[in-house]
Amino acid sequence: MKEKSAKTLYEKEGTRRALELDNRGAIRFDEEGRLDPVILQSYSRNGFFIFERVIKGEELQDIEQDLADLLDHAPVTKGAKVDHKGRPSFNASCQLEQINWVKPLSDAVGGSTKNHGRHPVKMYEPVPQADAPDFVLQYINGSLQFSEACLRLYGHPQLLAIAEAINGEDFTPFNEGLWIKYPRLGGSVAWHQDGVTHWDKPDLDENTHGFNFMAQLYGCNAGNAVWVVPGSHRLGKIDIKARFEEAGSERLHDAVPLICNPGDVVICNRQILHGSFANTSPDFRVTINFGFHQRQSVLNVPSKEPANPDAVYDATYICERSRLIMFATDARQKQYPEENPFVYKQFAGQEDAYRWSSKVKADLTDYQMYDLRI
Repeated sequence: MKEKSAKTLYEKEGTRRALELDNRGAIRFDEEGRLDPVILQSYSRNGFFIFERVIKGEELQDIEQDLADLLDHAPVTKGAKVDHKGRPSFNASCQLEQINWVKPLSDAVGGSTKNHGRHPVKMYEPVPQADAPDFVLQYINGSLQFSEACLRLYGHPQLLAIAEAINGEDFTPFNEGLWIKYPRLGGSVAWHQDGVTHWDKPDLDENTHGFNFMAQLYGCNAGNAVWVVPGSHRLGKIDIKARFEEAGSERLHDAVPLICNPGDVVICNRQILHGSFANTSPDFRVTINFGFHQRQSVLNVPSKEPANPDAVYDATYICERSRLIMFATDARQKQYPEENPFVYKQFAGQEDAYRWSSKVKADLTDYQMYDLRI
């Protein structure tokens, strides 16, 4: 009971601090199409900004339907190639492992050397109910090859314009995925900062390791959300163990949860100190994740992607990976012809070479290459 009361108080106080910040509102551009400087300043100061009601109505329903289809065709358990009805799972023919699994309410990476040791301290692991499954699905990588609705969201003109405003007109992809936090089952992700390559570089700045868009299908609250430490993206590499010792637990005093409604999209700096607790709440969280880098941060950098350790992100590699932006833009334009499509400067004038079609859909894994992980 004492633990439950402490958790409730922590979530209440974190929510209060989160809602007091000046970093939420509609996407706004000026008459010349430039992102509102107030948004840019808030993002720079806090390390994240919540764009409200970006996804609405039919688009939100399309994503939900694709998610339902994916989960219905998900492997019945870790390591399986068939779903709960004995059909081939959605990832059965994939050469790479596209799914991360976790034991219910557990921390699979904290305190380990996994992910280049970015999660140095383990989170508290509540005891799941006796009837809990052995594993639950936590993350689906390469989501654009499995969901046209997610592909169309990836081509959202305003979100891509934000990526250009922050990372320059030659911005490049990072990765795309779906985070799943099942009610009373979803595991935690220990506190960490993303990025492993540039921390000691003299030209390190607050945007060196890029950012993620986190689109919320059902919204999120203090019980199931990602928590972040505002402003920590500007502090360089943080001694996370020292932060734990100072706080006396994994409940860092200055952290806040990402409080969102359905359809909100968070832009979150990858250098910010962030993590998520085990989801003991009754609320389901689904986050559509996709991120972008500055090209200068990626060009000629050796891969940190475990599935592709010998690669170097040269100009050809980056160009190949970036074509997804073009296909997504065209797929979106076909679905929403009333929108003004985003013009990706790296491929301007080449739009006819990247038209979305059933053939491209069948071959999408050729373009859904490895993450540009730095």
